[in-house]
Amino acid sequence: MTMLLMVAVGGALGGMLRLAVSNLLARLAGAGFPWGTLVVNLSGALLAGILAGSFGVPHGEAAAAWLFLVIGVLGGYTTVSSLSLQSLALWQSGRHGAALANLSLTLGAGLALAALGWWLGGGVL
Repeated sequence: MTMLLMVAVGGALGGMLRLAVSNLLARLAGAGFPWGTLVVNLSGALLAGILAGSFGVPHGEAAAAWLFLVIGVLGGYTTVSSLSLQSLALWQSGRHGAALANLSLTLGAGLALAALGWWLGGGVL
């Protein structure tokens, strides 16, 4: 039960942080493109890579921190559902290039940033 609670608390914190970052970027960059979702997904991929490169996937007592930070906080911070819905909305509004750019940037740069994070964290690619 303690592990479930750690994930739940981490997820709540991550979700609040995602909302704050997304709202800030919408005010700064405008709402014409989902910059906030792009930034949270890319920064989350980088942070997850750094943590995985630094610690691997820990077991035992270290697993509690992993559950809280990676599964909880970063799981709540990043979002596939927003990416999907925002890309669909761009596509349906006739902004096909923007929809494809959103998906391509998130997936391509996300993978690259996770790998960079892994390397920065001391992991071997």
